[in-house]
Amino acid sequence: MLEISNLNVHYTATHAIRGVDMSIAENEVVCLLGPNGAGKSSLLRSISQLVPYEGTIEFDGETIDNRPPAFLSRVGLIHVPEGRHVFPTLSVHENLQIGAHARGSRPALYSYDDVYDLFPALTRMRKRQGFALSGGEQQMVALGRALVAAPRLLLLDEPSLGLAPSVVATVYRALSEIAGRTTILVVEQNTSDALALARRGYVLAEGRVVMNGESSALTDRKAVLASYLGQTDIDVGDVGEDRLPPMTEK
Repeated sequence: MLEISNLNVHYTATHAIRGVDMSIAENEVVCLLGPNGAGKSSLLRSISQLVPYEGTIEFDGETIDNRPPAFLSRVGLIHVPEGRHVFPTLSVHENLQIGAHARGSRPALYSYDDVYDLFPALTRMRKRQGFALSGGEQQMVALGRALVAAPRLLLLDEPSLGLAPSVVATVYRALSEIAGRTTILVVEQNTSDALALARRGYVLAEGRVVMNGESSALTDRKAVLASYLGQTDIDVGDVGEDRLPPMTEK
């Protein structure tokens, strides 16, 4: 579904992404972990053609280098950026309808009712304007709008950032329900939830992939993972060493 080869991103004197290779299969969920400033958001913006880059990005077997973002949404590459970005003067339901517009003529994968089933709290807020929503409610709307757009590849940038634990649980419960039906690349600092959702993970540090492998393998190596992420309190469970799938460290 997605193939990235030797990706490099520069911002003036900053080399934000350094020779990244990455692949995601259809209906696979992959997480991208890393500390602040590692280049995670830059990588998503590169895929969405929002920043210039060097290297090659293929989506569904076709090179998408220099394709306009509007074209990408029409073919099912849907990006939910950090910060939610709901339309403040539109109602919840009108925000969802924007997703249907982005879908164009492609068949729907998720209906409005599907979104309200995933996020029941939005049902009673259908007519509430975006500016009157809490941060958690805005995140639900942003995700729902993306689903209505019929994503073939869903790019999620920090979906749990700044949310209360109960809302994070709601968001990840919804993502677990669509996993297997939708290909997802999720950028997260919420390591536990990301690794529980994803089948595989990549760890980015200073713009480079420093670890990658099956989520269970990354989970087992939590001390190494914590050293890259600059965290000392990671609790992502334990997997017996004899059950570890292959993992690469670079």
